[in-house]
Amino acid sequence: MSFTLIDSSSEGFEFTANVWRWKATLAVVKSFNILSEAAVRQMGSNASGTEVSMDEAQLIGTRIREEILPKLEPNKRIFANLSITDAPDDGTIYKDGDEQWKNFSVKHDWLDDFAEFCLKSKGFRVY
Repeated sequence: MSFTLIDSSSEGFEFTANVWRWKATLAVVKSFNILSEAAVRQMGSNASGTEVSMDEAQLIGTRIREEILPKLEPNKRIFANLSITDAPDDGTIYKDGDEQWKNFSVKHDWLDDFAEFCLKSKGFRVY
């Protein structure tokens, strides 16, 4: 499953995410308390059309750059439970409910690209 974020401006610039990265990214976004819990939950559903305003996108991008990326360094990744590791993803699929958070993580460089998208966008919709 994948998600496409479409910029609200007339340029129509897009950003794509797979479910493995997107779920961890949404956990980061949720931790900022910028969007309502309902909006974040909807953003986790494919083709929801959930809208993020330009001001919200700017705040998300800024906070990722200021608060999250300094902790990640290029060789680390952040999980959906917001813990950070430098262990590489070995492709294991965790099925046990207590370990499923390990299935979703995002690396420094991808999160930096997402922050840049947020900062350059005029807001976006999630599809």
